Amino acid sequence: MSQSAKLLHIERIPAEGFLLLPNKLGFQELLQLEKQFSGRNVIWLCEQSCAAKLDAAILNHLAHDHVEAISFDHEDEQAQEDFAAQMLEHLKKGIVLIYLTGTALTRSGTYFHIPGQTLDYLTGLNLPTLPLCVHSPKETSLPQEPEALPEAILSFGSLLPSGKVSTPSWQKSIFAQSEVLFTTRKLLQQSLPYLLLQGLKKYGKSRAVYDGTDDSTLTFDRLLGAAIALSKEIKRSTKKKRVGIILPPGKGGMLANLAVLFAGKVPVNLNFTASKQAVQSAIRQADLDKFITADPFVRKLSSFPWPPNRELMHIERILPRLKKDIIRWVVLAKFLPASALASIIGINKMGNNEEAILLFTSGSSGEPKGVPLSHRNLIANICQFGSRIQLSNNATVLGSLPLFHSFGITVTTLYPILQGVNLVTFPSPLDTKRLADLIETHQVELLLSTPTFLRGYMKRVKPEKLASLKLVVTGAEKLPNSIATAFQEKFGLLPYEGYGLTETSPATNVNLPDEEGTLSMKVSSNKFGSVGQFLQGLAVKVTSLDGEEEQDINRSGIICLKGSNVFTGYLNNEKKTNEVIKDGWFTTGDVGRVDSDGFLHIEGRISRFSKIGGEMVPHEGVEDAINKSLNLEKEEERKFAIVNIPDKQKGEALGMLSTIHETMLEQECLALRYKLMDDGIPSLWCPKTIFPVEEIPMLASGKLDIKTCEGIVQAFLEQRK
Repeated sequence: MSQSAKLLHIERIPAEGFLLLPNKLGFQELLQLEKQFSGRNVIWLCEQSCAAKLDAAILNHLAHDHVEAISFDHEDEQAQEDFAAQMLEHLKKGIVLIYLTGTALTRSGTYFHIPGQTLDYLTGLNLPTLPLCVHSPKETSLPQEPEALPEAILSFGSLLPSGKVSTPSWQKSIFAQSEVLFTTRKLLQQSLPYLLLQGLKKYGKSRAVYDGTDDSTLTFDRLLGAAIALSKEIKRSTKKKRVGIILPPGKGGMLANLAVLFAGKVPVNLNFTASKQAVQSAIRQADLDKFITADPFVRKLSSFPWPPNRELMHIERILPRLKKDIIRWVVLAKFLPASALASIIGINKMGNNEEAILLFTSGSSGEPKGVPLSHRNLIANICQFGSRIQLSNNATVLGSLPLFHSFGITVTTLYPILQGVNLVTFPSPLDTKRLADLIETHQVELLLSTPTFLRGYMKRVKPEKLASLKLVVTGAEKLPNSIATAFQEKFGLLPYEGYGLTETSPATNVNLPDEEGTLSMKVSSNKFGSVGQFLQGLAVKVTSLDGEEEQDINRSGIICLKGSNVFTGYLNNEKKTNEVIKDGWFTTGDVGRVDSDGFLHIEGRISRFSKIGGEMVPHEGVEDAINKSLNLEKEEERKFAIVNIPDKQKGEALGMLSTIHETMLEQECLALRYKLMDDGIPSLWCPKTIFPVEEIPMLASGKLDIKTCEGIVQAFLEQRK
């Protein structure tokens, strides 16, 4: 193995016999283990069906040792018990059993190279088991990585004794070790603007931002020069820590965010689709006195609560008078090393846990909360997301998600610069016809969207327009099977669902296409109905719905996360922070479970559950059932939403905002109840009351506007008193 390889926590290796169970194991890692356990009796275990699939180098090397090929009959409990007894006799003699995972066909950055069924069998042996996390740092590296990374790090977990061994306990150990190993990376201590400067300089004229509004092109070197020049203007304009930005996706929005970062300040992209109260709250919380925007946008958003004109920095007015400065910085940036350029500009090279960007939650269930994301948070998430996506060189990404959305700022603004991919921007994700033209013209490979926005493509876009796409990833809301299937039927490409939150910078999970190749042993990278496998560097635990007790991660409960991409607390809101962060763990508020293949299944927000007769009823599950029952799965727009209403008998009941029910509401509600029960839906899951509305309130991100829905219901109930 290479000299830079590391082996950690060898003090956790028992003197007695045990089963060593790694998450993956290549030839070089095997050599390291062989060296570590020299002098001890070792039996290398592999599944019989995998014996022929092991790397030839492994088989040749171990020919002189004891390799035992075993047949895992997953349905024969007696055979499993007999095999466990046989292995236990080996352990009593102090023999170490090491499981060989085999060479699996899987995507880069995948945690587990053992199929869940095999993992269940191995943990079901109930032998003392030592988890081994094999971590490959280069999988989550950036081109600007400041250190030489080891080929692999092998970290031994704590021994799982007999009686405590299970797939969830082994997975949790691997997740925890991966989080620790990822967190110690030196790259995460650097500053985001310094890495962005390096990316813009490195890719110079070879990468560009294409603005779909006016079909203009801005190469990275020109973007760098303009951002530096504008940053000087920002420094002169305000002494405040943060600067507001009120712009849609485009070269202007990209430039504004870079300039604020280069000025040593924190960009705050304001949600221009939010209510007046929400916007004013965000401005007050962020303590803003300057806002970067553009005249056309000001005219377009006449209803927006614009600050006084003296506080607005109109980007199209400023840039023309900075033309000479921009040219000078473009030339200097071409010849000066990145470190020297950073020193001249005044960019700190280290950022770590300092605030880099401030976002605000959508306010779907209350007043918007400020989410400060640190340099570490954002750099970590770009590494994590990039390691799984693995775009080709000189690929092109479509950026139409709003900049005040965490995916819009991280993945379609910062990620292209750090990973060196082209970006095509357009100010709205709703104009799918124009977006399809841009995808075709620029041969876009990656489309990030929401299920709601995908409906627009299916209705208005010809299949050939999206022929260049290699990957479509959705988030923000659940991806219905009907939409995924319909999209694949029309465009020949299956959309994949991911998951994340503003507080996690945002991505934590993603489904992806399986790797193509000739290897017969494959570990899938997608499972429909889940939100995908976890990105590297995240620790996971699950608590009971009341948050009081920790439970196995394969049981439904509240998902809690820990990792470098997880924020440390809300802006000036200790109460809310203490509600969601406990002992370093972030409580997501989402209910879900992790299966034996490592896929996360989200069952809904805890805020979107109703406790009826002691049972927790998921609103999203009810909505899915109604969609199927009423054949509404292929509808372009949401037709109804389930909400919680008070009930004298059972404490809570389900109400239904509906655009398809107008009169005879009691009869229609009763008819729906009978229809759902005929489909096998429990009576507790059936809506008790229907509230007719003209449209279902939605946020700009494509999410249901829960706060407005609740307000509508409250108004109805008060009228009925």
